[in-house]
Order: sequence, then C-alpha cells, then structure tokens
Amino acid sequence: MSQPSTQPFDLCPNYQESTKAKTTIPQEQKKRKAEESSTEAASVQHLRPGMVLLKGFVKPEDQIGMVSMCRQLDKGPGGFYRPSLKNGAKLNLWMMSLGKNWDPTAHSYGPTCPFDGAQAPTIPDAFKMIAQTANSTASEFPQINPDICIVNYYTNFGKLGLHQDKDESESSLTKGLPFISISIGDTAEFMFGDTRDQDQATKINLESGDVLILGGESRLLFHGVSHVKTNTAPSWLKEETGTRPGRINLTFRQY
Repeated sequence: MSQPSTQPFDLCPNYQESTKAKTTIPQEQKKRKAEESSTEAASVQHLRPGMVLLKGFVKPEDQIGMVSMCRQLDKGPGGFYRPSLKNGAKLNLWMMSLGKNWDPTAHSYGPTCPFDGAQAPTIPDAFKMIAQTANSTASEFPQINPDICIVNYYTNFGKLGLHQDKDESESSLTKGLPFISISIGDTAEFMFGDTRDQDQATKINLESGDVLILGGESRLLFHGVSHVKTNTAPSWLKEETGTRPGRINLTFRQY
C-alpha cells in the first residue's frame, strides 16, 4: 500500500499548537512521562560484534526537542520529500538530509537536495551532542564527528528493504567508523543480517528513545525496517508534539 501524501509533520486534527507552551509540560504529564520512561531503564545490549543497542537512551525531553527541531527544519529549504529509486518508484518513507545531501538515485552525497536544489540544512548542535554521547557510551567504537544526518519519517505504512549503508568515504568505511541511529515515535520492527535475504534476517523492536550503533565488523551489515507498529509511541510524546502516527529515525554518519 502506498503512503498518503500528508507531510510528515502536519499536526493531528485535534492538536492546537497555539494553546501549548513549547517547553512547558503540565505536572500530571510530567508524572506520567516519568512513569512511562522508567519502565525500562537505559541499558547497553551487545547484539553482535560491532552492533550495540542502547535501550531507552534518549531522554523524553530530548525526544520532544528533536521532533520540534525536525518540524522547524522541514519548514525551510531542503525539508522532507519522498525520494525515488532509479526505476522511478518512490520509497515508502519521507527523507530529509542534514549536513550533506544524500541522493538515493545516485547513491552518493552532494551539495544540494535532488528534490528542490536546496543546500542541506546544518545539523543542530543538540542533535550532534546526543549522538556523540551515545557514541561515547558504546566505548568500543571510535568517536565520530557527524557531518551527515539522514532523517527518515515512516508512516504506519512505511518500510525499508534490506540494504547496506556504504556511500560514505572509503576512509570512513575502511576504519569501520560507526553510524548512530536514533528512533523516535512508534516502534519499528528492525531487521538485519549478513545477506539481503529477508527470510534469514534477525528482527528486533526499536522503540522510542532507542539508539542503535553499527560499526567495525557490522558496519556494512544489511539492515532495514519490515514495518512500523501502530499506536506504540509513548502517550506523552504524542501529546507534546502533536505529530501524526509514525516513526522518526535519525542516522548520524561521518563522511
């Protein structure tokens, strides 16, 4: 089923942004948010050599801030668009490139967005800080200075087939520098394996606030999203951001 044409950061029909303070959370919501976020404390899970999952790593207030910043970036040049493949088929997601523009048709990075010709927006410092803190927490990986952040938005119909992230520089790939993936919103069933055979892939859930890091031996691992699970985002995130259902994924890399 194809995705609807709705922009990823259109507000829910019952959400009135003007009546909510951007940084003020009512006391009862703070309590509920704390209870939900404490159900699974942040933990480090080693899934395989070079693949680490930081479960529940991104704090609720940072998740809200990242959604708000993505919304602001989407209002300017170089915002979200539906990328196409070489055969003209559109991917089942929306994409925005920060730092450097990635062209999914040419499988290369360039100075301008293939959709509107705009320069890539700058990666917010707050985004970099969260990614680099996660990088430091998984101490087996070399520290990166992210100059690329690809933001994907999946509706509940969104998915992404098994693929390798290998369009960065030869030096970056040879060194096995990690990429850092942050999930916000609805839970995604994430799949990974040594080949593009989906039947042989391992599947795990990536929930809101999870950070997945792939580097070293797993840097060129095949990975993708089989589907997004409906109505699994934390209630406080939906209430505070007002976005439509779906999942935001931010992937940081060093070219």
